Amino acid sequence: MAEDLLIVKGSKTDQYKTLLPQVKSLIETEPDLIANLANIAGALKEQFSWLWVGFYLVKKEELVLGPFQGPVACTRIKKGQGVCGTSWAKATTLIVADVEKFPGHIACSSLSRSEIVVPVIRNADVVAVLDADSENLDAFDETDKQYLEEIVGWIHFDS
Repeated sequence: MAEDLLIVKGSKTDQYKTLLPQVKSLIETEPDLIANLANIAGALKEQFSWLWVGFYLVKKEELVLGPFQGPVACTRIKKGQGVCGTSWAKATTLIVADVEKFPGHIACSSLSRSEIVVPVIRNADVVAVLDADSENLDAFDETDKQYLEEIVGWIHFDS
């Protein structure tokens, strides 16, 4: 596949249905984890114009910043802290309509208003999280959850 994306407008579902096969073709034959995480973040940022999208990787007892698109971000997050650390601790996707109302929210960017964090689970352990932030309140919903969980299911981590 060429490294160009077909960006479509329309419903969120239509956007995901066009984007997903393109993302899959970008990563299905590439064995390098970092390259794949970078391309996933880039494709999502390009399609949805979110403020920030990227990955945090579990390293020992912290989430450590991985490939991302957007403003400079927090480098390390402890388990249970902020939206990312809470998603990691609970091993569940979190959708936050207003980050200012989330107890313990870590404000990496003051422009972030809403957020979704999707854990990447392998062999019953969270190995990373996909984090997306928007400048708009209530930007994420069950549609994002469904499709982002599908995308993170495709990521190959070394065992």
